[in-house]
Amino acid sequence: MTNSIFFDTDCICAFLWVKNECLLEKMYSGRIVIPKQVYDEIDNPRIPQLKTRIDQLIHKGTAIVMAIDIGSEEYAIYRSLTTLSNNNKVIGRGEAASISLAKKYNGILVSNNLRDVAKYVKEYSLKHVTTGDILVEALERGFISEKEGNLIWKEMLRKKRKIGAKSFTEYLHNKK
Repeated sequence: MTNSIFFDTDCICAFLWVKNECLLEKMYSGRIVIPKQVYDEIDNPRIPQLKTRIDQLIHKGTAIVMAIDIGSEEYAIYRSLTTLSNNNKVIGRGEAASISLAKKYNGILVSNNLRDVAKYVKEYSLKHVTTGDILVEALERGFISEKEGNLIWKEMLRKKRKIGAKSFTEYLHNKK
């Protein structure tokens, strides 16, 4: 699982909402891990189209759903991130599951929620990417043009995704 990519809810949904999970499929097929907590958050009767899309990725073998075993190292981390204590702020179940599994399997955390995950990325020395980073990689690998990136970005913003810039072009310029 060294190269596995652990998605939190917001990031995977950014692609599902705009019907662009095909980019993830092209770039990361067989490496996408959806923590069970993330899958459960997506399994919402008000948005069945998102679950349908994630189920298609799973059926094709592009992605897997991974549960956290009670009593495991990753469960202890997950509980510490989702339970109020003196040393931490409680974060969402999807982010916590993604962080704990990425740490356990030396994988890549994919999350847009920098406010909640930055501390743990540093604390656990995690590799971390965002939706913007994925789109930059897609551009660099020739899967999309900058114009297509801007269209995808615009649609993600329209779907209320918080991805860090007003446009893909602005994101590219800020990354330099």
